[in-house]
Amino acid sequence: MAGYLTTHVLDTARGCPAEGLKIDLFRISGGMPVLLRSLVTNADGRTDAQILPEAEFETGTYELVFHAGDYLDRVGTPPESPRFLDVIPLRFGMSEASHYHVPLLLSPFGYATYRGS
Repeated sequence: MAGYLTTHVLDTARGCPAEGLKIDLFRISGGMPVLLRSLVTNADGRTDAQILPEAEFETGTYELVFHAGDYLDRVGTPPESPRFLDVIPLRFGMSEASHYHVPLLLSPFGYATYRGS
C-alpha cells in the first residue's frame, strides 16, 4: 500500500464546507519546517489533489497550517482584533505507508481534528 495525505475542512459555524481556505504543508526536517506546497480548498472543502501524493510520500513529521483567519474574514465572520483563531498549525507524524486523512472542523472560536479515513 502506498502512503498519501488528504484533508477536508468543514465550517461548523456555517454548516458547510470551508471553500477557499489556504493550507500549507511542511515537512519537519532537523527540527525545522520545510515548505512542500500550498493549496486551497475547493467547494467541497477538500483540495483538488492529494496534499502529499503517493509519489512524494515519506514517513516522518509533518505540519499542516490552516489559514483560518483569512477564510473567516472572507466569509464575513464578525471581525476581532486580533482574531481568536488566525493560523492553525497541526503537527503530526506519519509512521507507515498508509492513507492519512487529517480533517479540520472549524468555527471562529474552536476547532477539532483527528486521524480520519
